[in-house]
Amino acid sequence: MPTDSPVPTESAPGHRSNPILVTGATGTVGRRVARLLLDAGEPVRAASRSGSAVTNAPGDRAECVVLDFTDPGTWDAAFKGVRRMFLLRPPHLGRPKTQIIPALEHARALGVEHVVLLSLQGAERNPVVPHATLERWLRRSGLSWTFVRASFFMQNLTTTHASDIRDRNQILLPAGDGATAFVDAHDVAAVAAAALIDPAAHRNRAWTPTGPQALTYTEVASALSAALGRPITYPRPGALTYARHARTVLKMPAGMVLVTTAIYTAARLGQADGLTDDVSSVLGRPPISFDEFARREASTWA
Repeated sequence: MPTDSPVPTESAPGHRSNPILVTGATGTVGRRVARLLLDAGEPVRAASRSGSAVTNAPGDRAECVVLDFTDPGTWDAAFKGVRRMFLLRPPHLGRPKTQIIPALEHARALGVEHVVLLSLQGAERNPVVPHATLERWLRRSGLSWTFVRASFFMQNLTTTHASDIRDRNQILLPAGDGATAFVDAHDVAAVAAAALIDPAAHRNRAWTPTGPQALTYTEVASALSAALGRPITYPRPGALTYARHARTVLKMPAGMVLVTTAIYTAARLGQADGLTDDVSSVLGRPPISFDEFARREASTWA
C-alpha cells in the first residue's frame, strides 16, 4: 500500500553513505523532507540559517549545520561530502544571481551532483519570479536536477494568512475570482523526497504536484467555514489593498509582498488553476484534498 515514506532503491550505489543536504530544514516543506528521508534510512544533513535541529526529527538522527547562502564562511561545512541536495530558496533572498547561485557554484565544485529544487507552478513561463532564475541556472550547470514546481500551498493559509482567518474571519488576498490548484505541502515534500532517494528516476524532470481540484477563494472560504463552524469571508481586495495589508498588518517584507502579489495576480488571470496527476504518478496515491486539509488543521484557526 503506498505511503509517504519512499522505499530506498539501488539506483545510486555508493551514495547511501553520503548525507543528503536539506536546506530550509526547519520550514514547512524542508522539515518534512528531512523526516521522510530519515524514515527511509537516508543520512541527512539538515541546514538552516540558525543551525537549529529539525523540528520533530531528533538531533541524533540528522546532522544539523548552519547554511547562509550569502555567507561563504558557512558553505564548506554544508556542502562537503554531499552528492544530493534539496534546495529551497529562502523567502528573503529575492536576487538569486548574487544571493544564491554563488553558493550553488561552490556546491558544484565540492561534488554536489543532483539538486532537487522547490520551484513554483508556472515558473518556466514567469521570468519575474526568482525560481525561474534558479531553474535556468540549473539547466545550464552540468548538474542533474529535478524541479518540484509546487502549486499554491494549502499551508500558506495556516502560516502567512492564519491571523486573518483566525482573528478577522477573512481571507484577504488579490486573486479575484481565479481558481487555484492548491497542494498540501505534505505531498510536495513526499515528491521531493522520492526524487532525492532515487535521482536516476527523476533526473532532469519537472514535476508539478497539485491537489485534486482547483478552487476559487470563495470556495476556500466556504470550505473553511464548514470546517470551523463559523463564517469565513473573502472580500476580493485589489492588489494595492492587499499590499498595504500585507505590509502593515501581516508585517510581510517588501520583497515577499511583491512576489506574493505576482502569484495572486497570476491566479486572478486564470494562470494558477492547472491540475496534474503528478502526485499520483510519483507516490502511487491520490493527492490530499483541501477539505481533508481544512479538517486536519482546524485547530490552527480556532
